[in-house]
Amino acid sequence: MSERFYLYNDLVDTRTRFVSFTGENTRFDLAILQSDRHYGKQIVMDLQGSRFAIIGEDDLKEEGYLEYAFNLSEEDAEELRDFLYEIV
Repeated sequence: MSERFYLYNDLVDTRTRFVSFTGENTRFDLAILQSDRHYGKQIVMDLQGSRFAIIGEDDLKEEGYLEYAFNLSEEDAEELRDFLYEIV
């Protein structure tokens, strides 16, 4: 077996927020990770949908991004977007 080549292998302290809320059509169970990586963006994990994305304010403004990243309808994505604007 050849030697493993790492691009990076760092241990990083993170701050994690767990939040759950309901929208008109769906329930959101999220874990939001903050660290000094990803250029100030946060990792948003949908715990029930098994999806995640690295999100900053610029991503929230990008049309269709949340719908694609979290497989949401436009209405559900708008509810998530409204919440994320409060914390990003």
